[in-house]
Amino acid sequence: MPTRWKVEFYEDDQDGCPVRDFLDDLGVPRRAKVLAIIRLLEEEGPTLPFPYSSQVRGKVRELRTQYQDDNLRVLYFGSPTRTFILLHAFTKRTAQTPPREIVIAERRMMRWLQHHGVQEGDA
Repeated sequence: MPTRWKVEFYEDDQDGCPVRDFLDDLGVPRRAKVLAIIRLLEEEGPTLPFPYSSQVRGKVRELRTQYQDDNLRVLYFGSPTRTFILLHAFTKRTAQTPPREIVIAERRMMRWLQHHGVQEGDA
């Protein structure tokens, strides 16, 4: 069996743990859908195909799932240590991912990289 990839929730003093907070606020069926896609990311790693995962911008990717009319998204990136960092989560209500959501994820990714002493080009 291939080695599973590690998944970590982004956490800091400023934002707390935003993806965990998002999950905690979801009802059970929606939370189950998001947790299932996170498990799939652990199992498949960077080979997780569309429609489960897609490129957003730069190093930022999104996990994609749906429950009824809700498009649930988790923005993440892969660190050089075979770890995916879950940066931001939201319910998508437009055809395009709102730029504001991407900027939040990019800002958190930069903070994570700086905190762990990783240069952006190394990630």
